[in-house]
Amino acid sequence: MPLVDNVNQALTDFGAEADFFNKAYSWEPKKQHQFIMRIDGIPAYIIKSAGKPSVDNGEVVLDHINVQRYVKGKSVWESLDITLYDPIVPSGAQAVMEWVRLHHESATGRDGYSSFYKKEISLRQLSPLGEVIEEWILHGTYIQSAKFGDLDWATEDPVEISLTLRFDWAFLNF
Repeated sequence: MPLVDNVNQALTDFGAEADFFNKAYSWEPKKQHQFIMRIDGIPAYIIKSAGKPSVDNGEVVLDHINVQRYVKGKSVWESLDITLYDPIVPSGAQAVMEWVRLHHESATGRDGYSSFYKKEISLRQLSPLGEVIEEWILHGTYIQSAKFGDLDWATEDPVEISLTLRFDWAFLNF
């Protein structure tokens, strides 16, 4: 059904698309709370929040006499922050420490090979019906930093673990 201006019948073009207003009100936004992140060894239901991947393209400056021009340099995937709840059972801290120990074992001082501690992680956004509508795969992910939370007698807040994850590259499947 075409849109018609009831005040001025001659004005019927509201944009490039004939059904512009119908399309403008028919889309559904993705919602921040509808996601699942899968990390081997960490229960998905304790992952409270997660950033989405971001990439930074470096620049190469090409000097020529009195001018400069630019081309893309190296692409660097930025670190990603996630927050976990730390339940009593299963212990979130213990799950994270098992992964940390693959990076570095404090008792012996030995470091692990990257093939031991790097993981493939999936981050899936869900529709209101629970269907997977977007999937990121993070390749070569390891823990850049881990903070095991705060304790405070003045609050009733749950203990949370903050992780900064570094990954080699990300792929958006859909």
